[in-house]
Amino acid sequence: MKVTNYRELIAWQKSVDLVVAVYQATKVFPPDEIYGLTSQVRRAAVSVPSNISEGQGRGTPNEFIRGLRLAHGSLQESETQLVIAQRLAYLAAREAEGLLDQTAEVGRIINGLIKSIR
Repeated sequence: MKVTNYRELIAWQKSVDLVVAVYQATKVFPPDEIYGLTSQVRRAAVSVPSNISEGQGRGTPNEFIRGLRLAHGSLQESETQLVIAQRLAYLAAREAEGLLDQTAEVGRIINGLIKSIR
């Protein structure tokens, strides 16, 4: 599989969509969470496409896989924080479910990409 630019990757595209959705959802978090959960879930979400692009940009299959694994870890961190936000009633169940569905989709795509590179 030859990728000349990370922006061609569906994993990167879908993870950027997730970042946008997370930013929109966290706009309504309580102001006292701006340096807490709001910041953490946003940073974790941003790490997903960032690690994908960095890994792809390093130019070797092993480095790309390493970036994808880091991205997957950040994705799981995001999922955990979204569950916490739902339990704290910062997110409605339906909104959290939609975000978690997006994280699951990105996770499947990243796993498939890792398998295709091996």
